[in-house]
Amino acid sequence: METPANSTKDNSGYESAEKIILRWDSTASEVGRERMIFGTDRQEADFYLQAVDEIQRSLSSASISDCSHNVDADNQSKVKTTIQIAMARLEDEFRNILIIHTSALEIDSLFDSSTSFSSSTPTHHDLEDDEDCISDDSGSSRNNLLQLHHCESSDSSTYRTSSSIREVDLMPAEAICDLQAIAMRMIAAGYLRECIQVYGSVRKSSVDSSFRKLGIEKLSIGDVQRLEWEALEGKIRRWIRTARVCVRILFASEKKLCEQIFDCVGTDIDDACFMETVKGPAIQLFNFAEAISISRRSPEKLFKILDLHDALMELLPDIEAVFDSKSSDSIRVQAAEILSRLAEAARGILSEFENAVLREPSRVPVPGGTIHPLTRYVMNYISLISDYKQTLIELIMSKPSTGSRYSGDPSTPDMEFTELEGKTPLALHLIWIIVVLQFNLDGKSKHYRDVSLAHLFMMNNVHYIVQKVKGSPELREMIGDDCLRKLTGKFRQAATSYQRATWVSVLYCLRDEGLHVSGSFSSGVSKTALRERFKTFNAMFEEVHRTQSMWLIPDGQLREELRISISEKLLPAYRSFLGRFRSHIESGKHPENYIKYSAEDLETAVLDLFEGYPAS
Repeated sequence: METPANSTKDNSGYESAEKIILRWDSTASEVGRERMIFGTDRQEADFYLQAVDEIQRSLSSASISDCSHNVDADNQSKVKTTIQIAMARLEDEFRNILIIHTSALEIDSLFDSSTSFSSSTPTHHDLEDDEDCISDDSGSSRNNLLQLHHCESSDSSTYRTSSSIREVDLMPAEAICDLQAIAMRMIAAGYLRECIQVYGSVRKSSVDSSFRKLGIEKLSIGDVQRLEWEALEGKIRRWIRTARVCVRILFASEKKLCEQIFDCVGTDIDDACFMETVKGPAIQLFNFAEAISISRRSPEKLFKILDLHDALMELLPDIEAVFDSKSSDSIRVQAAEILSRLAEAARGILSEFENAVLREPSRVPVPGGTIHPLTRYVMNYISLISDYKQTLIELIMSKPSTGSRYSGDPSTPDMEFTELEGKTPLALHLIWIIVVLQFNLDGKSKHYRDVSLAHLFMMNNVHYIVQKVKGSPELREMIGDDCLRKLTGKFRQAATSYQRATWVSVLYCLRDEGLHVSGSFSSGVSKTALRERFKTFNAMFEEVHRTQSMWLIPDGQLREELRISISEKLLPAYRSFLGRFRSHIESGKHPENYIKYSAEDLETAVLDLFEGYPAS
């Protein structure tokens, strides 16, 4: 039981504290309306905190006494009213400190630092720095063991071991100490919810401001899905850059600030304040990626989806580190689910691309038998796929579905996977796409009326496939030398088939059969038959020259090789024929009507072939 002396002393302390509290009551005091306590006079701030502590002690004493004594209800009500006035003031001070010390982040520097972090792990202030911020000559009540414990344990959060996370100091140390002191008193008085709401509203506004500067738009999932893909490509590139900044710097720094202010309370209040601040912005950030992951699939989206997948995969450890509390489960789960859906979208697009190549319906033959646009598109697509080899190897865990390709269905090609044992599922998918492409091209070749041109078309296109495979070390490694040799054999076979279809009939004119008169082999040559043979050869060669000079072999080396092959067959045969029968023509009338070309003329004419425009 208290002595009268102690009671008088306590009453004196309470009355002094009450005067300080009421002096700063903004509803009744002019000075309370015109000035803020913190940030102007440090001694006034310390006196006010001491006054709050005294009022809280008085309230606690009254509650204890109430258990065994009859306490003046009016006095207890008066103490509670004083506490309410003090808490309203501290709430205003808390808000004001947060606002005046919230400064805009340098966005350009954040972009630079988000991709090239130091290997050293960022840390909080040293213990010495924190001791400076909590001690002063006035013997402030802020200098207590609880705050010292905060300063000593502020480096303990494990998520800072990630070298990719770079925390930025969002507020000066003195402001953090003031916020910490106010938060402890508000929470001790039962004003936790008000403290969290004030903190969250001010800091969320700051995060929203940073989002605007980073160019993050407030788009719903529906908004994203209604955008044209061309517009989305640019937004995806921007999102990847800004997501790194948001997770590794912006959100991480907000988490650090929450810990600095609220760790001293000893509960999960720092997590609650952190989520109050960043949950909305985080959901807004990840909703964009989620919208992409569930959007309509099409081949052109694959590579941006893979970019998004790789970026999110890279960020996932940081997301799990920054959002490591139970209250932030939803953010971690959302990120993981988006990653899974992006992976599924990539697998689905690849499968749908195979079907699209197989079913590509164009029937109009490309002029001159050149490379079909489908061939260029598919092989460029496959080359880009090989650039994402590592990602896709992890995503593509099964070989292409067989469907009806073993059933003799004429609308699908056959491919025996047992010949490709040891290949990764991704390699099998790429080989299958090439098989499907050849199957489609073979169907398109049948739309040419000229069989020679059909063979030239296949030669051009399969040769292009071979060159694209050879030109990409990653693609060549996956396809393998065996498949490459088979492809090379196919375009060479097409070249041989072209030569047979075109030149066998031309060379047939240069045979001896049918020119000799029966019974006199040595001198009995039928000049009529010989003249007709020369005329037929000339007409056939001129038709080939006229027609096939307009055909096109885009690859210079292939074009030259085919011309050489033609010349090696044509010129010796023509020279031999001319040598054997020239005299028979020249001894008659108008020999120039029959022997129109020398071997050199033919050699020059062959050089006009496959240029893609009429010969002169």
